[in-house]
Amino acid sequence: MINFIVNPGAGNMKSYAIWKKLEVYLRKKRVEYRYFLTEVEGDAKKISYSISDTEEYVSIVIVGGEGTFNEALNGLNINERISVAYIPTGFSRDLARGLKLPKSPIKCLKKILNPKMIRNIDYGILSFANGAEHRRFIMSAGIGLDAELYLNFNEKRDVSKLPVIREFKKCCSKLSVLCSSVSSRGYVLIDGFKKIEFNHILLIASHIHPYSLGGLRLAPKADNLDGELTICIVHQRSKLRLLRIMLSAMFGNHLKYTGVRSYDCNELKIHLESAMSVHTDGRDCGKCTDIHLHCVRQKLRFLL
Repeated sequence: MINFIVNPGAGNMKSYAIWKKLEVYLRKKRVEYRYFLTEVEGDAKKISYSISDTEEYVSIVIVGGEGTFNEALNGLNINERISVAYIPTGFSRDLARGLKLPKSPIKCLKKILNPKMIRNIDYGILSFANGAEHRRFIMSAGIGLDAELYLNFNEKRDVSKLPVIREFKKCCSKLSVLCSSVSSRGYVLIDGFKKIEFNHILLIASHIHPYSLGGLRLAPKADNLDGELTICIVHQRSKLRLLRIMLSAMFGNHLKYTGVRSYDCNELKIHLESAMSVHTDGRDCGKCTDIHLHCVRQKLRFLL
């Protein structure tokens, strides 16, 4: 029995049509399955918990966008009996790129039904609100401009049919966020012993996978099997230099610039003098001055 958690509204309501095609294939192959449709935010988390709260071996497939996957991940009872898979139907393909999934949903389903391997991959945990709140993430978590860009990306998605118009509007929106960004003094504590102070922190991004924000490569060498977070810190006063850095990040070439630092670690503590926006996989966590991140090594069983 395979369990499907389906967000029918993902990808501007295209997800439901994709799911119906997947159902046709499942019936044709006489696969035993059941499915659960989400209706409002938070449903995927509740459904994921109810399915995985068992002593039996369970396979769960998330059909939707990266936000749906993040919700399901946060509800999951992670153990050696629970296996997950992903069929992307949302706007972004960052997680799909990181996992090297096929572009076709049917091809994704075929791989899930006949997986070449079950790979245990990493995931991250973000703690905030003085340690009272915890959120898992599969791709990235961050503070500052990284989160602001994500929130803008989620709120102002354009559904124009012409790709040129859609990309132009997206670029203008991102440029507006870059120009209005503010910095803060603060420090990071890496793996509990290496403290580094900065005067003009604009963003701190912590990655499990290389891609974010629709193809941006702030952490081009991030690896979901190494048990480490790949950290990118941008500390810069000049908005012109910031623009150059973010444009270079589209190709993963930004690390050569002054004002960009990269680290690999298992644990990261961040303190800022001014509160900044925080996100996990693009999900809003509010504004914070202190957050704690760490990587859980190879505990999530993934069907590939």
